[in-house]
Amino acid sequence: YKLAAKAISRLQSLPSGNIPLLCDVLVREVSDLTGYDRVMAYMFHEDEHGQVIAECRRSDLEPYLGLHYPATDIPQASRFLFLKNKVRMICDCTAPPVNVIQDKRLADPLILSGSTLRAPHGCHAQYMANMGSIASLVMSVTINEDDEETGGDHRQQRKVRKLWGLVVCHHTIPRFVPFPLRYACEFLLQVFSIQLNKEVELEAQAKEKHILRTQTLLCDMLLRDAPIGIFTQSPNVTDLVKCHGAALYYKNQFWLLG
Repeated sequence: YKLAAKAISRLQSLPSGNIPLLCDVLVREVSDLTGYDRVMAYMFHEDEHGQVIAECRRSDLEPYLGLHYPATDIPQASRFLFLKNKVRMICDCTAPPVNVIQDKRLADPLILSGSTLRAPHGCHAQYMANMGSIASLVMSVTINEDDEETGGDHRQQRKVRKLWGLVVCHHTIPRFVPFPLRYACEFLLQVFSIQLNKEVELEAQAKEKHILRTQTLLCDMLLRDAPIGIFTQSPNVTDLVKCHGAALYYKNQFWLLG
């Protein structure tokens, strides 16, 4: 805790309502704590693709800030593991893996999914090498999400943990981070997740209010027998539905938007 105390204090002193600023301060604090060449905040969108929304890097490295990556870059199996294991460290992706020899009397092979010392998959090691990275430290960022549970005739809402994103650290040479420092980073991420959770909830509430306000205005136009208004005035139908364009056929005429 002492290692992360100043970083936690700086996070908690930030004004609310600014997730990008929160992420920007986080990556700088993690960079100062760990000394990695590049630290990124990687957020998953609703369609599960990822985006680098904050970055702290060595000045001679190519920037990744703002880049988007397909959902297949981090498959569901990997995301499930990130929910179970909050921290994943690879000291040297070029190091030859060491076989685990188990007792012949064991019926099933050992499951290493929860092991910190587990060697990276060959594909992932190659992926890192292609990015010019030899060592990495990845920490999961989780938030609460409502989940409807059906039981008999009743629906109950319960909170489940959702993988919001990752804090990804890259280094161009082999690097080992000792356990006390990893634990400090994990504690920092817990504090960050609590603050982020509040911000996400406030953002969702503001979005819901905006949708209700837009619905009221659009319904008022329809009730006044002015359906064209939902296309020609502001707000319009695209403010209510996620789309790039819309079409209205009314009284033998087409109205196009977008």
